[in-house]
Amino acid sequence: MFKLSVLDQSTAAAGLPEDQAIRDTIELAKFCEALGYHRFWVSEHHCHPTIVGSAPEIMIAAIAQVTERIRIGSAGVMLPHYAPLKVAEQFRVLDAIAPGRIDLGLGRAPGSDGKTAYALNPNANIDAENFPANVRDLIAWVSGQPLVDGHPHQGLGAHPQSASSPDVWMLGTSDFGAQLAAHLGVPYSFAHFITDGMGVERALDIYRQNYRPSERHPTPEANVCVWALAAQTEADAEFLFSSRAYCKITRDQGDLRPIEAPRAVKDYDFSRTQQIRYDQLRETALIGSGDQVADKLRALADRYDIDEVVVLTWTHEQADRRRSYELLAQASGLA
Repeated sequence: MFKLSVLDQSTAAAGLPEDQAIRDTIELAKFCEALGYHRFWVSEHHCHPTIVGSAPEIMIAAIAQVTERIRIGSAGVMLPHYAPLKVAEQFRVLDAIAPGRIDLGLGRAPGSDGKTAYALNPNANIDAENFPANVRDLIAWVSGQPLVDGHPHQGLGAHPQSASSPDVWMLGTSDFGAQLAAHLGVPYSFAHFITDGMGVERALDIYRQNYRPSERHPTPEANVCVWALAAQTEADAEFLFSSRAYCKITRDQGDLRPIEAPRAVKDYDFSRTQQIRYDQLRETALIGSGDQVADKLRALADRYDIDEVVVLTWTHEQADRRRSYELLAQASGLA
């Protein structure tokens, strides 16, 4: 049996206040823990009208207060925006709040446009170039290990110290992240939902073939994050899926907006180009009944030789998202 986990992006829904998405994410984490999911990750985006989760470290702290067992973490912290020591301190505090349950997922992408990235950190381009060294330093600080010999910050530490420390994950959609994760000896997560599956096998092969064992992770550990949606029937899933497809189509045209209700999308008059794009999205989408989606996820896990799949689901209504995770948990033997 493979493990099922969750990524939630705090997606805004048309007709509802944006702040409701934050509260929905916290409640969803509690709900998914009760269903038996292995971990619950939150993302980081900035100045994004669709994805409003801009502070994963705060979300993780809030989720820690309403859960007891499930691992919680970031997917991820966009490190070029921040000083590694500050991130290490934040996650050391999170580990004190929820000992042994914290994942620190790291990414190099801005999670925003260039103008926003510059506003967050005018030196973001330089920090992106220094990403490998910054990740190395962050791993040392967050795990309570010494920095490399000759480091200018030798002797500095991230507090509070404790018996446990966060697990560091590298996130990516390219060879770069796979290579860095392998070099540093840390777990790797491929964002299948961003590439629609392109590049997964190559990245995982690079990661496994080049993996350098670390004390904490003597063997490679990888998962894949996919977009999937389950409903009572395949027809119901098709209907709910239209919200996400429409959102991606408008995004491709530079129009970022909250997720529309499927009934509003149903009456939309798609252009020929938009309809072609919609059909492409539907062809690769992992949607259907709970049993259908669970079977697809098992097949995907077998194909990539992984024992964990992280599921991201967008719906306009929180109730539909919760129902999707519930059906998937039941079909997978979690609940």
